[in-house]
Amino acid sequence: MDEVYRLFDRRCRTATALRKLAKLRARVRRFKRLGKALDKLQSPTLDKALLFLDDELLGATSNAVERGNRRFRKAQKSIYSVRTAQQLRRRLALDLHREQRAARRAKTLKSLHRARSGHDSQPP
Repeated sequence: MDEVYRLFDRRCRTATALRKLAKLRARVRRFKRLGKALDKLQSPTLDKALLFLDDELLGATSNAVERGNRRFRKAQKSIYSVRTAQQLRRRLALDLHREQRAARRAKTLKSLHRARSGHDSQPP
């Protein structure tokens, strides 16, 4: 698996990664027991996935960033799925209500945090 991860090393180019992949595929064919586990190495989409190595403007991302992006897309999808006038009014009312309560909610959270951390307790 380390060799598979090394294919996606940003320091090498696509052509180099494709040569490494071809060697890896040849080596893996010898191990029949691993069959299903390494079938994805034979996928043509893996070749396409390596194309990003030549793109200098594309930065590397972490799982946390990708998770945040997914969460944002999901939130946008739920917002833009509202279509009728009544649903739009309700959505706006809910957003305004949340916005009005945000300051009080923050104040409450802050006081709860202070109470739990012991900052509000009087010295004996």
